[in-house]
Order: sequence, then C-alpha cells, then structure tokens
Amino acid sequence: MKAMVLDAVSRVEDEPLKLQTLPVPKPGPRQIRVKVAVCGVCHTELDEIEGRLRSALPIILGHEIVGTVDSLGAGAAKFKPGDRVGIAWINSACGACGFCTSGHENLCPEFRGTGCHAHAGYAEYTVVPEDFAYAIPETFSDAHAAPLLCAGAIGYRALRPTGVRDGQVLGLFGFGASAHIVIQIVRHKLPRSRIYVFTRPGQKDHQDLARELGADWVGATGDTPPRSVHCAIDFTPVWTPIVEALGILEKGGRVVVNAIRKEVKDRESLLRLDYSTHLWQEKELKSVANITRRDAEEFLPLAAEIPIIPKVQEFGLENANDALTLLKRGKIHGAAVLRVSP
Repeated sequence: MKAMVLDAVSRVEDEPLKLQTLPVPKPGPRQIRVKVAVCGVCHTELDEIEGRLRSALPIILGHEIVGTVDSLGAGAAKFKPGDRVGIAWINSACGACGFCTSGHENLCPEFRGTGCHAHAGYAEYTVVPEDFAYAIPETFSDAHAAPLLCAGAIGYRALRPTGVRDGQVLGLFGFGASAHIVIQIVRHKLPRSRIYVFTRPGQKDHQDLARELGADWVGATGDTPPRSVHCAIDFTPVWTPIVEALGILEKGGRVVVNAIRKEVKDRESLLRLDYSTHLWQEKELKSVANITRRDAEEFLPLAAEIPIIPKVQEFGLENANDALTLLKRGKIHGAAVLRVSP
C-alpha cells in the first residue's frame, strides 16, 4: 500500500513526510482493517512533526479517518466488511484503571493515540481495535465526516466545561477546523447566546467564514470586543490568546484550552499574566486532553441532527506536506482533508 511516513522530527516546511510502499497491515484479534477513503489533517500532526508531541517514529500520521471495513481480525464482530466507519484520536486505552472505569479514558496512563502510537490514516489501509471505530451517519460524505472525528469531537468536549448558558457570551480564539464546527453547535443548542470570534490579524478568510456561520462580532486577538465574555475556548497553538481571553473574561468565567501542545517561542506571553487582571475574581483556566469514545459517540449523531457540514479543502495523499504547510500558516479555509482513495 501507499503511505506518507514521518521518519524524524523536522520543520513542516522541509516536507518531512515521504511517500513509501509498505505491506498492507493484517488485523489482530478484535481488530478491523479499514480501507481509507479520506483522512483529515489536524494541527496535532504539526506538533508531532516538529517534536512538541513525541510519536513512535517512524509513524504514519492521521487520526480523522473515514473508510470501509475491509477485513476482520479473530473475534471481531461489531462491524462487517463494507461498513463505513470512522477512526478518531483515541486508538485504545487499558479499560481497567481508575480513569477508564470513571469515564475518563482520555487520561488513561496507557492511552494510545491514532497516528501517534499506532500507524493510521495517511495510508491506503489501517487497522484499529473494533471498539475504537464509529459508524458514520449517512448524512455526511466521507470528506465532510473526517473533520468531525477530531476537530468536531474535541470541540464538543471543550464546549461542555465552559459551562456556557443560553444568553451568555462565548469567545472563540482561533477559527480553524474545530472552532468553525463549535460555532454551529452553539448556534443550534444556545440560540440566544452571543459569539465573539478572535483570529490572527489579517485572517480575512477566517473572519468572513465566522460571520457566515453566525458570529455576532469578529476581530483579531488583542482587539476589544463589545463587552466581556462569560467563557471562552482557545483553539490556537500559542499562549497569547489565553492571556487575552483571561483579560476580557467576566468574573467567575472560565477559559478552556483546546490544544495538546503550545509553541515554545510564544512562551514570553505568559510573563504578561497578571493576577489581578487575569485570574482574580474567581476566573478559571482549564485544559482539555484527548477525547473519549463517548465524545465521538455523542457528537456524531448531534452533528447529523443539526446538521453540521464542515468546510473542507481536499488534497491528494501525496500532497500531505502541502496541506500541513498551509495549515501551519493559517491558510486552510475550514478543514484540510486528504483524499486517499475514490
């Protein structure tokens, strides 16, 4: 099979993924093999490539996978050949520790990430434990379903701990793949809420998309919005938006950070964190780590009900480096998706 493989940590601009021909993987006990149709491109892959998140190199990246079941391992019975399924960031967890048994398998010490600890979707075939694959609602095309499996599911997870109530103001910092899905959830579930969107300066395409999807105010990080926000979600790879979000947060509000890693070069922004301005009056800062199966299982039917139709830009598998470079530069309109097979 063809696969784009990461062999070593590198700058994304150096086009580190190499097209290779590898054996088609065989499914193990209670695993399924999936013929990959599409795979979304996620910011987490930038962190893996550039070393902010350590992967099991060499690795086939990609954790927003949509395809059809091709083969069953011994004992696998949840799906049948030909079923359309999705695979998300959580590849497996132990199932027995305190985190797993309390519904927090995303924090399991043996958590394995798809495309991080196990080969994944930048390839024509991949395997996954059957319990970590999900039926895809018929509402969605393959390309539209792919971003829902990470950008959508993790956005759904990040929205819950904000505690936002209908009629309150929610701030969204960064408006890429995840945020453009979250705004559609909020517009559906909390119709009286106001949504303020903050982007990089000059990101006109992102700002126009935010307005198109119902943002009440759009500006750049650092701009002063019409009023303070009751809660906010940070979707960015840097620290500055967190500091800015805390600065415009209402008393008792919460900022939720929806990112696995932050870029070190922006760490000096934290020096501006002032207790009286950013943390006093019972303001809170909370991170979101990974997703659980429950997140995907709850979110996919909700996305079909709304319905959420992500904006996508398609690339060929062999153009994965181009998609990743554009993602790093903030040039993707919505979400990037690799077309692996017709």
